[in-house]
Amino acid sequence: MSVRVVARIRPLLKSELDKDTIVSAINAENDASPASSIVRVPNPKNEAESFTFAFNSVYEQGTTQQELFEKEVSPTIKHLFGGFDVTLFAYGVTGTGKTHTMRGGHRLNDRGVIPRLLSGIYRRSRKLEKSSSGDTTVSVSMSYYEIYNDKVFDLFEPPGNRTMAGLPLRDNGGKTVVVGLTERPCESLKEFEKLYDQANVNRSTSATKLNAHSSRSHAILCVKLVVTKGDETRTSIASAIDLAGSEDNRRTDNGKERLVESASINKSLFVLAQCVEAISKKQARIPYRESKMTRILSLGQNNGLTIMILNLAPVRSYHLDTLSSLNFANRTKKIEIREVENEPVFKGCSREVVLPSVIGASIQRQPLRPLAAATHNSLARPADHAKISDGKPPKAFSVYSDLPKRHSAHTDHMLQPGMPRRSSPLKRSLDLPNANTLRPAKLARPSPCTRPKSQPAITKAAIEDIIEKKVTEILAARAMDQQPTAPVTIISEEVQRRLDLLEQKIEGKDDTRAEGLNFLLMAKQHHVRGEEASALRMYELAWNHFPDNTKLESKIAKLRARLQQKMHLETEKGLESTPMHSLHNLSQPKSTWAHADEEYGEPGESEDSEYQSDDGFRFKSKPNKLRRVKVFSLVSLDEDGVQTPRTKQLLSIINTRDVGQIRLLKGVGEKKANAIVAALWAGEVDDDVKDRSISSLSQLGRLKGVGSRTVDNMRLGLDGTRL
Repeated sequence: MSVRVVARIRPLLKSELDKDTIVSAINAENDASPASSIVRVPNPKNEAESFTFAFNSVYEQGTTQQELFEKEVSPTIKHLFGGFDVTLFAYGVTGTGKTHTMRGGHRLNDRGVIPRLLSGIYRRSRKLEKSSSGDTTVSVSMSYYEIYNDKVFDLFEPPGNRTMAGLPLRDNGGKTVVVGLTERPCESLKEFEKLYDQANVNRSTSATKLNAHSSRSHAILCVKLVVTKGDETRTSIASAIDLAGSEDNRRTDNGKERLVESASINKSLFVLAQCVEAISKKQARIPYRESKMTRILSLGQNNGLTIMILNLAPVRSYHLDTLSSLNFANRTKKIEIREVENEPVFKGCSREVVLPSVIGASIQRQPLRPLAAATHNSLARPADHAKISDGKPPKAFSVYSDLPKRHSAHTDHMLQPGMPRRSSPLKRSLDLPNANTLRPAKLARPSPCTRPKSQPAITKAAIEDIIEKKVTEILAARAMDQQPTAPVTIISEEVQRRLDLLEQKIEGKDDTRAEGLNFLLMAKQHHVRGEEASALRMYELAWNHFPDNTKLESKIAKLRARLQQKMHLETEKGLESTPMHSLHNLSQPKSTWAHADEEYGEPGESEDSEYQSDDGFRFKSKPNKLRRVKVFSLVSLDEDGVQTPRTKQLLSIINTRDVGQIRLLKGVGEKKANAIVAALWAGEVDDDVKDRSISSLSQLGRLKGVGSRTVDNMRLGLDGTRL
């Protein structure tokens, strides 16, 4: 018997037009029945031609769920009660109505194949139990699982309790079973519907561009029917499979997760098509195990009835997918299956199992000695040896015994005079005095009177000796494990004082070197900015820490010569310049630096007075202490004091109140320039100034948003590049 293939054309959707219909059902030429059996589809390359596919039955768009069930599924119920397995599966591309055909809707008329199949099973079981007057009992149980991304999951378990690997598959008697699958008993149709709806909530579904409730997995419902009549029990299984439809990702507009699901669905359906093609061509190898869905379905290997419901979309947008489904169904109908009835199980009389007693001396614990492979029984006994006088045949085995051999009158009277004693390598004589006496299971425990007397208790002194011995052994072992420590040398006070002085001397030397390096760094920074006078001063301070450095001495000499030349040039041009006290000091020896500072200081200042230059440098000598010299600081001059050209230029730019000029100063952007102009117009200048203009750097530093650091940066930027 081959697989029965029926085709069903779904109705048009609201968004589809009647003029786009290309799939139609027609009758065969010699068939007088009104039912259709041929599907006609036009050739996509030539509309004048058409393809026809013949199936067992074809149902048009107006076919109801009841008509499809009564004509195709209902006749299989009697085969199910007869012991045959039944397999129903729906095939088609996405959006053709497979889930509607199998599951249906909530209304009574929209119920699908599965609810109607269970309803028919319960009706027939009640009728069978009633007609047999209670001699026949029918029990129904169900299991429901899905294949999602080629992994098997139990639909009776919520998604949160599932394992990532899914449930494994095993082969049992030629059938594929799912290990760990839940099986729920169903006593009535209402109980089945409750469990079925509860499990469908856990099924993987999602919306795509072609289907708002697209199934993302293959769902398999197994209904187990057990019919018991007297001692005979028949078991049959009805499998209803709702396959997920193949998808074209260019049309479904799937995302990242949907693409993974679509790839898994298309792969399993492709393997199913390979299996069908291999069966139709009668190949030696059929790739069932390349997909879990094909391994469970096992087309051509299962025994029973198989019905395939092919769902088709009638519109032109599914043209190529419809042709692919029709070709697959045309190959599937050629698969031959064996309609074999499941063998009944008879309930026989149970035999009484005699369990050996495990108490007392009734256990036969004497092992048997195996016969030697090289010695035959016929060789061990003479041929003319007659049976023993008591009529018992000689034993072909011997037993083990640990007791010494003893003779008694009971065994001696059996030996006739003149008759030689029989000796056989395969038999040992009984060691017990009586043959009927059984060996006890265990040796008898000695009575309290026969027990050996206990040894005398250890005295207290002996215990103390043992403890002392153990402690001595432990202490000796620890002493052996410890490594000898080096003796600590005692240092005298004089040596310790010299070491401290040496450390202080080394630390002081390091501090002096660090101070000299700091002066060198500041000298290089001044030299890069073009402030040669300040750079010369820093180099001279660094030379005190490195007096033997010839390179540093030559650099100081070059800077002095350059500054002298610049002073002569400025004197000739008559430009106003700042007092160059450093140039005056160039002609003096190094020991006269303090006297040079006194000449440019105010009366009353000491030798440690502040040193001021045109670049805003201030140095306050503090000998015998490591200090950080501040290179720049805001020069605070009174209104009557002497201002350098750079200071005058800066104040003139600020007093213009032009944002365009102020924002060009170093360290001033557009936002800060607007803040300075706003502060000038708001009258934040001192009240004693008549024209409300900035006349000193101290006034400029007190403006809102301006500080001493900003004023220093603005002054340093006036080097001729921005003016």
